[in-house]
Amino acid sequence: MTPPPPTRSPGIRFGTAYYPEYLRSPDPKRDLDLMAQAKIDSIRVGESVWSTWEPRDGEFDLDWLTPVLDAAHERDIGVLLGTPTYAIPPWLQRKHPELAIVRAGGARIPWGARQEVDFTSPAFLRHAERVIRAVVGRHGGHPAVIGIQLDNEPGLHLIHNEPVFERFTAWLAERYGDVGRLNEEWGLAYWSHRLGDWAELWRPDGNTTPSYDLAWRRFQAELTTRFIAWQAALVRELVPGDRALTTCLAYQRPALDDVRLSEHLTVTSGNAYYLAQDALTRDAEDRPAELGWFAAGPDALFQAADRMYGSKQRRYWVTETNATSIAGSQLNVTPYDGQLRQAAWALVARGAEMISYWHWNTLHDGAETYWGGILGHAVTPGRIYDEIAALGAELDRARDDLDGLTPDADVGFVHSPDSKWALAFQPPLTLDGRSPDRDSYERIVAAFYQGASDAGLQAGFVTPEQFGARRFPVVVAPALYCLSDATAEALTGYVRDGGHLVLTFRTGYADEEARARPEVAPGPLRELAGVRYLEYSTMLGPVPVHGLGKQGVARAWADALEPEGAEALARYDHHHFGRWPAVTEHRVGRGTVTYVGTLPGRELAAALFRRIAARATEQHAAPLVGEGGQPQVTVRSAVNARGQRLWFVHNWSDREHAVTVTRPAVEITGQRRPLDRGPLRLAPFDVRVIT
Repeated sequence: MTPPPPTRSPGIRFGTAYYPEYLRSPDPKRDLDLMAQAKIDSIRVGESVWSTWEPRDGEFDLDWLTPVLDAAHERDIGVLLGTPTYAIPPWLQRKHPELAIVRAGGARIPWGARQEVDFTSPAFLRHAERVIRAVVGRHGGHPAVIGIQLDNEPGLHLIHNEPVFERFTAWLAERYGDVGRLNEEWGLAYWSHRLGDWAELWRPDGNTTPSYDLAWRRFQAELTTRFIAWQAALVRELVPGDRALTTCLAYQRPALDDVRLSEHLTVTSGNAYYLAQDALTRDAEDRPAELGWFAAGPDALFQAADRMYGSKQRRYWVTETNATSIAGSQLNVTPYDGQLRQAAWALVARGAEMISYWHWNTLHDGAETYWGGILGHAVTPGRIYDEIAALGAELDRARDDLDGLTPDADVGFVHSPDSKWALAFQPPLTLDGRSPDRDSYERIVAAFYQGASDAGLQAGFVTPEQFGARRFPVVVAPALYCLSDATAEALTGYVRDGGHLVLTFRTGYADEEARARPEVAPGPLRELAGVRYLEYSTMLGPVPVHGLGKQGVARAWADALEPEGAEALARYDHHHFGRWPAVTEHRVGRGTVTYVGTLPGRELAAALFRRIAARATEQHAAPLVGEGGQPQVTVRSAVNARGQRLWFVHNWSDREHAVTVTRPAVEITGQRRPLDRGPLRLAPFDVRVIT
């Protein structure tokens, strides 16, 4: 009888990716002993080595992993086993060169990296199914295995191969019925693009029609979702029902809809990479928020965590976060003392139930030779290992308190993949006054998220489809460009029922086909917002704004707002733009709508959310208060399975700071101890968790 997998204990799983097959002299027992000493209770294996599993077409070598699984089980270390489909072996690309992805313009992606193949191809799927059945069939039932990772970071490329384009044409025909309807919906009279037959549909390579591009992006994301769903169904046939199914998501992928894909997973997993050292400090400087491959700053890290929670509106696994340097050989930004601990507790505060480092030891070969692991190239424990071991012990001591944590959220952000894709095609913002900023959507979201964070508010994310499933005192609809009538009605109902809605420029300007609405902006939200505008302008430089506490600045954009019942809260100090308000407020039913017609600078955004917080949010009674203006200190909270609220207090600076404990509390970081009223000192790059 096969023994059960390790029981997942309460608290937080603590893990690392482990690839002994990459080492010249692997020593799994020694490595796993070191992991166990560091309270590492999870490893991730096998997802990158198809050519090791199947060195030649149809010839499998499957037993090399068994000693690792056995040794892990002996130490009560759970294993996340990966399907190896994202990195194909050389023999497969030679056998089927037609699998190479074709980019826009017709060039093929040369083989030599990863994810270079058309995963929708029947030929690829046949080989993928064979290797999945072999690997998961052999090892998925091993008692050490707690879950299966399906592929890895899917959605890297938009696939322009001819068979994919043919499927896209069929996909459109199924949705629109005939080309006559497509001509009308997409406005194809423009530039003589009207179709007489589906065979006349032009390829996306040179497309200039916004509705076409949005459909193409939706289709590509659906291909990714279908691929992961196909793997999930296949793996479910092969493993016991208690194994979790997941995949590691890189949220910046162009062909990814994380919410729809996550419907096919047991738990969402994702990357939480960040730049360390001074990039992980927090201050009051008015600099643009950054959220790309690597979070730059604590608020960007919090935002990445909140997005992961939003994928399933549940706790998630961080299957990759940095132990030390990240990216290429030129970017060796190793963490200061304490920053690994800070980042891990920040992720836990926002709903992570696994923290897993990529990876155990820095690789000696390959493209990621300088993406640092817990152990360096010498495979010898040092400062990073010691810090992670101390963190593992700390998380282990607090496991009962951390069980079932649900993060608090005062503000809900409506995140729209359709709007993100549409505003990448027709961006509202520029990079240098002229060049389009294809990341305009995320830049707008980040600016408002930063403002909410500076005001001491905690955030959650929902898509328009998820909107009614989670209640927030305040909802922000940032750049919700592709607004359907149904979502407009849901937002209206939310306000009339007493909610506080924040609308921004570009929200409601287009419909679900990315067509500019033929009505006075903001279209279906005009009456709700109590404003209208007939023109808008790019701002070529920051413009001072007055009216919301400290004088802040407006950037990049200005809607020419004309109040229709709304009150002006802030105005531009400018000879031209000064005729229009920058921010308005409108009472509707039992609720309120704030309209922000510009991209607010940091002070303006914070002032706006402080006003909202004072009037609209239900602030939790924190057992501590800050001492003076301390932008370096953040406080986040979450409720555990016992109904206790935990407070996560971070000092994101190299100077000591303090907060005041206002009532008796208990600290759970370090050695559990009671706290009396009085100052709670935070060392540089420190975090304290109290309840």
